[in-house]
Amino acid sequence: MANKETISRVPTNIITGFLGVGKTTAIRKLLTNKPREERWAVLVNEFGEVGIDSNLFKENTDSQDGITISQVPGGCMCCTNGLPIQMALSLLLAKSKPHRLLIEPTGLGHPKEVLTMLSRDYYREVLDVRATLSLVDARKLQDTRYTNNDTFNQQLEVAEVIIANKSDLYEPDDFPALLDYVEKKFSTDTKLIYQVQHGALDIDWLAASASDKNLVSPKENTSKELPSTLPPNLEAPLDGFISAENSGEGFFSKGWIFNADMQFKIDKLLSLVHGVEAERLKGVFVTNQGFIALNKVDSMVTQLNLNELNDSRIEVISGRIDTLEGIEEELLTCLA
Repeated sequence: MANKETISRVPTNIITGFLGVGKTTAIRKLLTNKPREERWAVLVNEFGEVGIDSNLFKENTDSQDGITISQVPGGCMCCTNGLPIQMALSLLLAKSKPHRLLIEPTGLGHPKEVLTMLSRDYYREVLDVRATLSLVDARKLQDTRYTNNDTFNQQLEVAEVIIANKSDLYEPDDFPALLDYVEKKFSTDTKLIYQVQHGALDIDWLAASASDKNLVSPKENTSKELPSTLPPNLEAPLDGFISAENSGEGFFSKGWIFNADMQFKIDKLLSLVHGVEAERLKGVFVTNQGFIALNKVDSMVTQLNLNELNDSRIEVISGRIDTLEGIEEELLTCLA
């Protein structure tokens, strides 16, 4: 009889950062550098309800062995007592038995809540929590909407490694301003701070040690029984489309899932995406020219070709709820 593999002290990193900073791209690039003989697991939490990132990671899982992705939509990861995230994590560990675990909280989530959850006695035995990596766009330090935002600052505060992403877009003073901000804001010069382009993280940064963050110990769950099922994620209807909304931390989101039979005209779709004014837009689409992913941050739209999709999904996040009005009608005009 084969020995049952024990899950113990799995090296674990939280990779955090504000909306649109490039967390998913960075993790995808880390996965391409995964040692072939290792199994890695990734737990992803999105603020929106429809769940899009798993479609992007599918390009990694299709081309590489030993990668397991679990997605929890709805921004519930950063609630210390949030049952869905604890269930998802337990099931992911049991299924993949990974050599390394990466956790990507929503860009609007407080990472201290995740770290507090991982400090529970059960997870201390199962996980070896290493450095928290926080991606940041140094240009945002010029905007008080970011520097006055508690989540933005907490993501920098808890990080042992800070990555100034999108450095190819910086002005000469942007990175020095980040160094000065971190030193003055957090009274520390012990954080490792690097500049990268296009989310190109060094896999060796994952090995950095975690510091003592003086977290408040959570109340332990007296139940020893691990959950066996998760609430189902939203799926495309057999016909037509569905939508879902979420709000929190001063932001509003609305997402749509379209049946795969509903193809989008790519020219009209691109015109719509370019015209939407929101902090964040991302989606995966079945179009008349194939499968694509679209991402919009800071008025810049990027396109990625995909191999396969089971449906079309789009999520829009904005600090103003009125920005989301009328998008559904415009999406319907883009259908072939």
